[in-house]
Amino acid sequence: MLPKEYYKELEEIQAIDFVVHELTLYLDTHPHDQNAILQFQQFTHYKQQIKRDFENRYGSLLQNTAGPSDNQWTWGQGPWPWQV
Repeated sequence: MLPKEYYKELEEIQAIDFVVHELTLYLDTHPHDQNAILQFQQFTHYKQQIKRDFENRYGSLLQNTAGPSDNQWTWGQGPWPWQV
C-alpha cells in the first residue's frame, strides 16, 4: 500500500502539469505577455523540482525518465502512476 503522501504529491504534479499546459496555450496567442512568461518560467521550474523529488522517492513517472539504479533497470517495478 502506498503512503498518502504519494497520492498527494502525484495530484500536485498533475495540477502543475495542467497549469504549465494552460500557460503554454495562452502564450501561443499572447506571446508578449511578460507576466505570463514569468509565470510559465516559475511553474516550469517548480514542475521540474517536484517531479525530480517524486521520482527520487517513488520511482520514474515516465519511461524516458527511468534510469539505472544501482546497475538495475527499475522501470518495470510498479506501481506506475496510471495504476494508482
